[in-house]
Amino acid sequence: MKWTELSVLTTNEAVEAVSNIFHEAGASGVVIEDSSEIVKNRENQFGEIYELNPDDYPAEGVIVKAYLPASSFLAETIEEIKLAIANLKNFNINIGKNILTTCEVNEEDWATSWKQYYHPVKVSERFTIVPTWEDYEPKNSDEIIIELDPGMAFGTGTHPTTVMCLQALEKLVKPGDIVIDVGTGSGVLSIGAALLGAGKVIALDLDPIAVKAATENVKLNDVDKIVEVHEGNLLDKVETREADIVVANILAEVIVTFTDDAYAVLKPGGTFITSGIIRAKKEEVKSALEKSGFAVEEVLMLEDWVSIIAKK
Repeated sequence: MKWTELSVLTTNEAVEAVSNIFHEAGASGVVIEDSSEIVKNRENQFGEIYELNPDDYPAEGVIVKAYLPASSFLAETIEEIKLAIANLKNFNINIGKNILTTCEVNEEDWATSWKQYYHPVKVSERFTIVPTWEDYEPKNSDEIIIELDPGMAFGTGTHPTTVMCLQALEKLVKPGDIVIDVGTGSGVLSIGAALLGAGKVIALDLDPIAVKAATENVKLNDVDKIVEVHEGNLLDKVETREADIVVANILAEVIVTFTDDAYAVLKPGGTFITSGIIRAKKEEVKSALEKSGFAVEEVLMLEDWVSIIAKK
């Protein structure tokens, strides 16, 4: 089968939004090539350092790639993608050079090649993310292994926004807690909460592909008796008002639309963990949280990303 590879040269700030545009256009996933990865200074705290090949990265900015099946409607789809990306400027998102190129590839060339870049990564004091096709032996007795196959859903568990969420969950989840994961993606945060001892986890995503991937990963990690995966828009279908933790690793523009709902589903003293926030949007999210009644307890920053922990 023939596929078309779409590549957009943009900025780190626009990566999440461009990825979402590709996804809405029918792409099964994205590949991100960030020029800053080559020169970035990293701490060796969790052993997440790899030897990177400069030839795999752009000279500047970030390239976001997606794959769409070649069809008679492809030209129209590409034009819609171009318009949607250009429209991001209206949301004060810097899209950089915004150069879109295309090329034709065979399915066997890309369907599994991304796996060579995905290896076990220790992301916190206890959590290690392990792809299902890798053999890995725990290094410590209290190490928590999350086996993950992203499939066609976004999220390998190693993006800074996910790492901060896992680190926050590690500090906050208590045995028996009720946790709600909004925009679960591959299910990594829900699985992490369950493995930390949560009594019930509700994993929500609007995308049926993500729901399928999360369901499979939940079963893979033997937490399907704890984690319920549902298709739904944000917290619309949640009836509980006794959640201990709500975690949302999604765009800042989306987070600010449901801070009231998050406040409503949490019990007094409950915690709202938000991530997926670029630095420029930090104050906007903090303001929305405080307006809904939350007290901001901690602001975490990793690379260019922000995570905010707030309490009801």
